[in-house]
Amino acid sequence: MGRADERRARQRGGHRAAPKRRRSDPPSTAGTAAKPPKGRIRRLFTWKKILGTFFGFCLLGIGGFVALYLYVDVPAGNALAKQESNVYKYSDGTLLARVGETNRESVDLADVPKDVQHTFVAAENKTFYTDSGVDLKGLARGLFNTVSGRGTQGGSTITQQYVKNYYLTADQTATRKLKEMVIALKVDQRMTKDEILAGYINTSYYGRNAYGIQAAAQAYYRVDARKLSVEQGAYLAALLQAPSQYDWAVASPVGKKLVRERWDYVLNNMVKQHWLDPAERQAMKFPVPKDPKGTPGTEGQKGYLVALANQQLEQQLMRQEGISRKDAEQQVVDRGWTITLNIDRKKQAALEQAVKDQLTSKLDPKKRKVDANVQAGAVSVDPKTGKIVALYGGQDYLKHFFNNATRRDYQPASTFKPVILAAALEQNATTQDGKPINANTVYDGTSGRQVVDHGTKVGFGPPNEDDQNYGPITVQQAMNQSVNSVFAQMGIDVGMGKVMETAGKLGMDTTGMQAVPAQTLGSMGASPLEMAGIYATLDNHGQKVTPAIVKTAQQKGRSVEMPDPVGGNVISRTAADTVTSVLTGVVDDGTARRTVARNELRDGQQVAGKTGTSDEDKSAWFTGYTPDLVTSVGLFGEDQKTKAHVSLTGATGQIPPPGRVNGGGYPAQIWAAYTFGVTHEARFDLDTTQGAAVAPTPSVTWSDAPSETPSQTPTSEPPTSKAPTSKAPTSKAPSHTPTRTRTPTQPPTQTPTSSGTPTVGVTESPLEPGQGQQ
Repeated sequence: MGRADERRARQRGGHRAAPKRRRSDPPSTAGTAAKPPKGRIRRLFTWKKILGTFFGFCLLGIGGFVALYLYVDVPAGNALAKQESNVYKYSDGTLLARVGETNRESVDLADVPKDVQHTFVAAENKTFYTDSGVDLKGLARGLFNTVSGRGTQGGSTITQQYVKNYYLTADQTATRKLKEMVIALKVDQRMTKDEILAGYINTSYYGRNAYGIQAAAQAYYRVDARKLSVEQGAYLAALLQAPSQYDWAVASPVGKKLVRERWDYVLNNMVKQHWLDPAERQAMKFPVPKDPKGTPGTEGQKGYLVALANQQLEQQLMRQEGISRKDAEQQVVDRGWTITLNIDRKKQAALEQAVKDQLTSKLDPKKRKVDANVQAGAVSVDPKTGKIVALYGGQDYLKHFFNNATRRDYQPASTFKPVILAAALEQNATTQDGKPINANTVYDGTSGRQVVDHGTKVGFGPPNEDDQNYGPITVQQAMNQSVNSVFAQMGIDVGMGKVMETAGKLGMDTTGMQAVPAQTLGSMGASPLEMAGIYATLDNHGQKVTPAIVKTAQQKGRSVEMPDPVGGNVISRTAADTVTSVLTGVVDDGTARRTVARNELRDGQQVAGKTGTSDEDKSAWFTGYTPDLVTSVGLFGEDQKTKAHVSLTGATGQIPPPGRVNGGGYPAQIWAAYTFGVTHEARFDLDTTQGAAVAPTPSVTWSDAPSETPSQTPTSEPPTSKAPTSKAPTSKAPSHTPTRTRTPTQPPTQTPTSSGTPTVGVTESPLEPGQGQQ
């Protein structure tokens, strides 16, 4: 084939022409399988058709948008109309509280300092002064997330947020988002930027029942909006992302960290926008807000109950509707809800009375400064239903805004020890020499003994309470006496990762917690609400219990379905029941013996529980349960003025020197006075062959030559409770009788000490051992 033929072939198909077949060559059959002619495919997908289809869709989209733009008009503002009182009821339907006196006062933008105005723009929408009122990227992302069910959108402009606050709702639907876009475009054309910014800061919710910047300035800093500093304005602007979570007075350590970062973000953006001098920015300090003032209708315990109910309803709205925390708060606070709580009116009154009789009536800050620093919190849960039937958040919501029942800044101390045992039983863990860990396993109870992992010391050897040595001791007896050295070693035997995993399964929020040996002492932060949930799961035979305060929530015919508080098994029944059996020994033969087991109100009631007392006596706990009720009581040392964690030692003036407040003292007394007054005799139904409930703890033999002056005389009297029913044969008691080489150092009249580790916030260095706890 000549060059001309090749050139023509390339023009036709880009391939060299095949040589002409000779007459003598046989016909070729290769490739005759029916392939569609390439020309037909080319005719179906030509560039002209593809471009035509693309432009057709574009025209349809433009046409649809024009139609939507013409159809949707700017509605009348409805922000004020949406504000109605919320009604809260006890579980029996009787009125608990009516809350809804809206704290709102609009101000002219001219009354807000220009620099403070800029804090909101820097926080939410840096291009506010130049954009068209709509963030197309954010809108597209929001539409995609809504259609695909991925939750909330982000990146809305100030104009869009103002439209949502004032003209629409926070519903996460594609229709609402499209309306928001159209109305935002029209509002941006009809109103000036200053008018939009004024509307935005006057309709936004800032927490503390405050709507608008004037109400927020008063609620957080006790000043008018015109007197706000740049630092204060930046905090208020930062609040809008998550008002309750970022409220400094009630924020968790994580919440405080996040709001500080948000505050820095706002001010740094102002520097980038040339609204703030860099040197001035560097000199700024975080403006800690004033303590909040309660709203009418929230006096006494009501405010604590209302706050937790709102929080749980908001969390459910976030899950169901995929809205942000900020939008959920705006949908709940003062929006005409009727919320029925699981709170039992009689049990609530009984818990409040128990705290008063056993503790607060004995406090006199005028005589003893320490008495002003005592804070009590308690949560009571029905383990079969998960309902919170009673809660104590503090002496008065109007005087102490921080809910002691839900605060997580104090360590649970030795009330965490049952979690370690549960992990060991669930994992079928063994000791370092390969022996199965159970209630009868013998450990070395020497105070300060260095923990060993496969023959290597891990650099952790916590002392026992009062540095007492116990020598060889069973797990049951170690739980009774809250022996730190035993459970520190057990944590390593099980694996701290497994221990913390079990804690999370049982109901503890382990986010950000390190799986280090010091956690065996309960050195993390936890609340009475969390501990009540963990012990309720144990009481419920391993079925997960997530305590719930909201029974029903309705709003103008709309009803929110709340999640079932009781889930499936997170640990086996045998493991959970064995822990319960062991914990009966703490009551009958351990650190809660005098105040609980021997309590005159007990009347044969079956009880399991654990005491906890932190290093430096900064907190004291008793979390216990009967077959029908779980209650966690915590006492916290909080400086009345600075809110710093301080010692409880010397409180009430009724404890013999040194006056240490222990978990087996006032917390256990409150628990007993409340529980024995509202429950009837019931028996644990345990599927286990281990523990004090099925094999009473053997008596403890004391050494003849104590090294310290004894001050607390142990007793070897038999347990005072009746044996519960058991689905398995009773195991034999261990034959080994441990001895103590040191005797206690407290007078027999004093409330038994309970062991526990530090209870201040999360330890900076978790590997640093404390002074011992019980």
